[in-house]
Amino acid sequence: MAKMQTYRAFRIHQDEQGHHAGLEQLAVPTPAPGEVLIRVEYSSINYKDALAGTGRGKILRTFPLVGGIDAAGIVEQSSDPDYQPGDAVLATGYGLSFDHDGGYAERLCVPASWLVPIPNGLDPRSAMILGTAGFTAALAVHRMQVNGQHPELGPILVTGASGGVGSIAIAILARLGYEAVALSGKPELADWLQRLGATRVLGRDALAEATRPLEKALWGGAIDNVGGEVLAQITRTLVPNGNIAAIGLAASPRLETTVMPFILRGVSLLGCNSADTAQPLRGALWHALADAWRPADLEVLVSAELGLEELPSAFARMLDGRTHGRLLVRI
Repeated sequence: MAKMQTYRAFRIHQDEQGHHAGLEQLAVPTPAPGEVLIRVEYSSINYKDALAGTGRGKILRTFPLVGGIDAAGIVEQSSDPDYQPGDAVLATGYGLSFDHDGGYAERLCVPASWLVPIPNGLDPRSAMILGTAGFTAALAVHRMQVNGQHPELGPILVTGASGGVGSIAIAILARLGYEAVALSGKPELADWLQRLGATRVLGRDALAEATRPLEKALWGGAIDNVGGEVLAQITRTLVPNGNIAAIGLAASPRLETTVMPFILRGVSLLGCNSADTAQPLRGALWHALADAWRPADLEVLVSAELGLEELPSAFARMLDGRTHGRLLVRI
């Protein structure tokens, strides 16, 4: 009798013992029709992963589940004609680490419709330096440009600039000729942010006095990872017809402002849902990230590269605000 093949995975439980997670051995599945089995090479850590892995956020819909909303690797088996063994692919969003096993594992079996062929200019490692963070940053820039954003409108403010999405957004904006201004609560990272392309680095409280419904117009646009009062302050300080891409709620999910910026200055607030982006746009943005939108130096974005066994400590550091840039997971 043939020995059952298994693989390592970081699995999250919520049961009578409470929340617990760790490495387990799972049976290698056989792809059903329309599915693809990937040998995962790299993943990454996003804020959502840290919340799910520690149980500090209600992210997972079902338990037990393998964590990780990102994965990149090589097709091992395929029951879909669009993918063949040996193809390099990536998966982000959809149901990964929500209601479907995620990328913190040596194998991942997913519907072929969730996959994107890794475009020329990227490989599994570089694709995961970008990951969901890079894709979300690209989606934010795309939505702003579709709505008329251009460099002549003025500088783009990026909040939560030292995080994964913020840092990649700065790098993309710099590549595209925008003036990117970083808003960060970590002054010790100012040199690093400027190396990524930020022309200026402002402290977290730089807009604290922007309390009136309309203030002096300072920003051509903004990419906001923070939410709450910072987002409200941005609405009051945008130029006419400027865009705000809302992509995070690190400070608060609440927004208390007035309609005046929207009806008197024509400001637009654009929501970005990267998990459910339609496949044609998803593929187009990944091709852009591999080419004209690719950050000038991807390695500068990586603050740590770690193994599956190091995930719990990395989650804790991220939630405590002790990380920056991208945390790459080597499978």
